[in-house]
Amino acid sequence: MKAKIHPEYHTDAKVVCSCGNTFTTGSTRKVLRVELCSKCHPFFTGEQKIVDTAGRVERFKRRYKMTD
Repeated sequence: MKAKIHPEYHTDAKVVCSCGNTFTTGSTRKVLRVELCSKCHPFFTGEQKIVDTAGRVERFKRRYKMTD
């Protein structure tokens, strides 16, 4: 392998979720910001929740004229 082409690996990288949960992991970045984690993800919490990214759900409903 070539020398000095690989990024620096941080064993104490901090992960910050939008829900406020934080934990450490290994990564090439020092701080990772995520939208969902195991504390707030619907699969792990058992809650039914639509995660809307940039209004995609509303745009889909408008396009196909769907109502709740």
